[in-house]
Amino acid sequence: MGFLADKCVFSTYSINNLNESHPFQCGVKDLDSFFLKDAFLHQKALLCKNYCFVLADNPQQIVVSFTLSNDSIKKVPNARKKKVEKNIPHEKHYSSYPAVMIGRLGVDRHFQNLHIGTEVLNFIKAWFLDPLNKTGCRFVLVDSYNRAENIKFYQNNGFSFLFGSEVQEKEFRGLPETGDLKTRLMFFDLIELAGY
Repeated sequence: MGFLADKCVFSTYSINNLNESHPFQCGVKDLDSFFLKDAFLHQKALLCKNYCFVLADNPQQIVVSFTLSNDSIKKVPNARKKKVEKNIPHEKHYSSYPAVMIGRLGVDRHFQNLHIGTEVLNFIKAWFLDPLNKTGCRFVLVDSYNRAENIKFYQNNGFSFLFGSEVQEKEFRGLPETGDLKTRLMFFDLIELAGY
């Protein structure tokens, strides 16, 4: 099946399993810092939930960590509107569409290049399509680092830009026109996997 399904156990990511684990480092300074301390502050403030997969035969080894939070896609302008609202019944009744946001996602450096990131994305997609999911969720969102390798990873996993250009995204987010965007909003439409 895959590395996560065959060799790992799904768990919440808490201060307890961090303290009892080998140091979790994915090699991106911002992510390493977040998973070391900020993840717990954000969860305590009810801004996200933290999850991880650990090795089944060595639970002290965190393989991958990620955060999820509730979000939505607001009505977007121009050509993206048709792409987002495709197959939504009575779209005029909604001012936004329910989504889950992958806030952070990091694979420990010892387990990189094993397609674990893709496995996590597939896990999240399936989780929010599960009949036991307690809320409606049409889209999976990610605010990807605006670097070619990160963008390509999400595109290879079926994600598209929410905005066709950085100029449109800056305008929508109220950011200055000058300078590069550090992140790009991307989405995946779960209806593509729903089977109807």
